Amino acid sequence: MSRNTDFIAFARPSIGPEEEEAVLRVMRSGWLTTGVEALAFEKEFSEYVGSPHALAVNSATSGLHLALEALGIGPGDVVATSPYTFTSTAAVVRHLGAEVAFCDVAPGSYNMDPDALGRLLAGTKNCRAVIAVHVGGLPCDMKAIRALATRYGCALVEDAAHSFPSETAGGYAGTLGDVGVFSFYATKTITTGEGGMLVTRDPRVAARAEKMRMHGFDRAAWDRYTAKRASWRYSVTEAGFKYNMPDILAAIGREQLKKAGAFLEERRAVAAVYDGAFSGAAWLELPPRGEGHAWHLYSLRTRPAKGTPTRDDLIAGLADRGIGSSVHFIPLHTMPYYAERYGLRPESFPNAASAFERTVSLPIWQGMGLDAARRVAEAVLGVTAGEGA
Repeated sequence: MSRNTDFIAFARPSIGPEEEEAVLRVMRSGWLTTGVEALAFEKEFSEYVGSPHALAVNSATSGLHLALEALGIGPGDVVATSPYTFTSTAAVVRHLGAEVAFCDVAPGSYNMDPDALGRLLAGTKNCRAVIAVHVGGLPCDMKAIRALATRYGCALVEDAAHSFPSETAGGYAGTLGDVGVFSFYATKTITTGEGGMLVTRDPRVAARAEKMRMHGFDRAAWDRYTAKRASWRYSVTEAGFKYNMPDILAAIGREQLKKAGAFLEERRAVAAVYDGAFSGAAWLELPPRGEGHAWHLYSLRTRPAKGTPTRDDLIAGLADRGIGSSVHFIPLHTMPYYAERYGLRPESFPNAASAFERTVSLPIWQGMGLDAARRVAEAVLGVTAGEGA
């Protein structure tokens, strides 16, 4: 059997001449760090998602840290979140001296189980915040989670790293809680290479995060170096962080933002190819779906059965056929740090453990094209049939 040997990457950013020109514009301007481009990106993103406050940061991790710090999370507090997420979601809790309480995902889902969250909050003292993670671009059940957060007096933070531009009837994912944080990492639907955005409707949270984002200064560098008043004088009013986004990255983000709708349509088209190919395969489970799916990931699950490939068999078979893949996520409760700190075992959160053991994320990115999507689908089914590479 003849095969296309061109490698299909798991993820690849879509960068065009518009982004290249934007970077050159900044380089020629003489101002490379946070300035007019970052301010414009914040304004445009704020208008896009309908949030009155948006702060560009150098990573979603930084944004989550700022969000919890602005909400007053610290030693003695507990923050509830899912173990089915990247390490940043829980690590920022520990950075502030607070403790993490994990909540299992719903059966058949990658997102937090509201029923399990209700039990957790009912039995947990000093829980002051919930971080809902929209895994793969599918929004959590925010209505149920919001109701629980309100009932138990918890702030609600959205880890929306995967979910832009996920729009629901209630608004964009990331704007449905008290604070939302987006990622613009290289694999995301829109990218700045590295970077993120914090959004909130609370002016006090926004003001605190803005100050702490840049060393706790009372004046930004752009203001100090370009304002008509004395440029060199400033005050340090807090022991802040270095979390600002440079103009070069913001300029890329502004161009990417213009293309977000088109990028989402391309991802939906790839997902539709996969759905059509795998819907009749008894050994495979299609990804969960719902309103506003952004299709950051297409995470397929294998069904354990005698004589059918395992998740690891599928990953190896795809690699043999020149196709990249990944796994999202290795649950945090199985990682040594959290397992040892909180006395957790894989079976402590059985739904998360089961999802991990059977899940593989397939390539899905704008620019890969439907022919490549069909080749990925054929390769997956070829592994089932036991065809050689």
